[in-house]
Amino acid sequence: MSEHSTHTPRSLIVTLYGAYGRGFPGPVPVAELIRLLGAAGVDAPSVRSAVSRLKRRGLLVPARTPAGAAGYALSDDARQLLDDGDRRVYGTRGAQDGWVLAVFSVPESERAKRHVLRSTLAGLGFGTAAPGVWLAPAGLYEETRHTLERIGCAAYVDLFRGDHLGFAATADAVARWWDLASLAKLHEAFLDEHEPVLRGWEGRTDTPPRDAYRDYLLALDSWRHLPYADPGLPAALLPRDWPGARSAAVFQGLHERLRDAGLGFVNAP
Repeated sequence: MSEHSTHTPRSLIVTLYGAYGRGFPGPVPVAELIRLLGAAGVDAPSVRSAVSRLKRRGLLVPARTPAGAAGYALSDDARQLLDDGDRRVYGTRGAQDGWVLAVFSVPESERAKRHVLRSTLAGLGFGTAAPGVWLAPAGLYEETRHTLERIGCAAYVDLFRGDHLGFAATADAVARWWDLASLAKLHEAFLDEHEPVLRGWEGRTDTPPRDAYRDYLLALDSWRHLPYADPGLPAALLPRDWPGARSAAVFQGLHERLRDAGLGFVNAP
């Protein structure tokens, strides 16, 4: 689930639900959201405001906890978004060969849908081969299908799976289809912020739950945008010094060290 502005209260709430919220036994009380986001430096009014916006967008649903307190649960749409996002955030990148192609044609009378389609495909990490012809690594097919159905645009799109057969070398074509320089900068920004954090944890023998939770939440909040911008392009088609593998390794290291330890803080009475 991509929110393209890192560490805003709204983004951190989405990240919290993605990391831990689906394991909660029921709606999360507002007071608990304030405690959990407070550990990442977000004050109570900002939490309440962000929750209201996510409720208006249909991602959070107001519900009472078993004790009768006001709380929020994930909507069905939000669960689908997070489940799709899991494949991106935690999955093996570049696991399938080939490409999924999205070819669309929208009547002039519905041109607003054309903009929705373009921005949706770009948000999923598709590159542009030609006007109306978009492509991404083949492993994104399922998520693409769910997303196009959810936004009501499936009728305008044909999806294909296939290989690039020429005439340019595929690596040269990939450099045309995606802005690789911008993608590399995103990976480098992630590394600048979070690689020193991982190195710091590697020098420690203890893993206090509150510290682990905070550092993991911030790392996941930064990382979860990256697999949408860089959809797992095959390493053989990328520049030799591509920083994507390093940023993925840093996130994986933080995930393995901190995620479960952070659960101790999330579940604290």
